[in-house]
Amino acid sequence: MSLNNDVAESAKLSEEDVAGYIIGATKEVFGTMVMMELEDQYPLQEPVTKFHCSVTGMVGLAGTYTGILSIHCPQEFALRITSSMLGMEVEEVGEDVNDALGEIANMLGGYVKMVLSKGGLDLHLSVPTVISGEEYTLNAMADTDCVIIPFVNDGERFLVGLKLQKES
Repeated sequence: MSLNNDVAESAKLSEEDVAGYIIGATKEVFGTMVMMELEDQYPLQEPVTKFHCSVTGMVGLAGTYTGILSIHCPQEFALRITSSMLGMEVEEVGEDVNDALGEIANMLGGYVKMVLSKGGLDLHLSVPTVISGEEYTLNAMADTDCVIIPFVNDGERFLVGLKLQKES
């Protein structure tokens, strides 16, 4: 798992640079919007493609670069995030959780866009998509052109992934 070579050369960024931006953005978003302090555990030691009882928020990137920014949380942690964001107890995965995880993916995608884009004109974000389930697989997470950062809060781990390619 690493940053795509074409992306690294074009953006003049190393994988560590990109990871640093994602770590900083994620800690900022969680600190201000979710009121949670995070610890990153970069680099990821083993690939993760299968998710159990999880929620995944994703936003697509299109333009000079194409890709997906995603956040993957265990359902219990997604409920904690949503409860903290809304200031009320959320007890089941549903529309509130989907909205919260989608908004976090959108904010993180905005940070990536600022880092990679020339004034925001050559890179566009999709509407966030959220999936959840007892068991699912995301093949994009197995790709070698994916930077994945594990984060921990109160012993619970979640992942933020960025898969990017350079368009010709």
